[in-house]
Amino acid sequence: MHNILELTDSTYPSFIQESKSIVFIDFYSDTCGPCQTLLSYLPNLTEHYKEEDVVIAKVNVANNPKLANKFMVKSVPLTVVIGRDKMVKKAEVGLLSIDAYFKMIDKALGKNKGFFSKLFG
Repeated sequence: MHNILELTDSTYPSFIQESKSIVFIDFYSDTCGPCQTLLSYLPNLTEHYKEEDVVIAKVNVANNPKLANKFMVKSVPLTVVIGRDKMVKKAEVGLLSIDAYFKMIDKALGKNKGFFSKLFG
């Protein structure tokens, strides 16, 4: 996928049910400064993972209260990585470095595992 997917209360259920990809979701608000910085990272993430089975998505919490409630969003930005098994693999509140987001996604893809992770999962 080469575009950033805008998920909504109405599109999320069918999207996640049909998805077989790793999904990175950015929960944001239009009035949040750190959220705007994170939104500027999304094109880089999309470009980096264009050859991978990864979907980069965003959710405006003001417009999608059901999704915000489902993921218990209390503060934004909130980023979530959902695995192919539809389970949340990692969630982070607040603005992190772009490298931290790459690491979140890479871990869900099974990349860059350390020695003990390779042995013990």
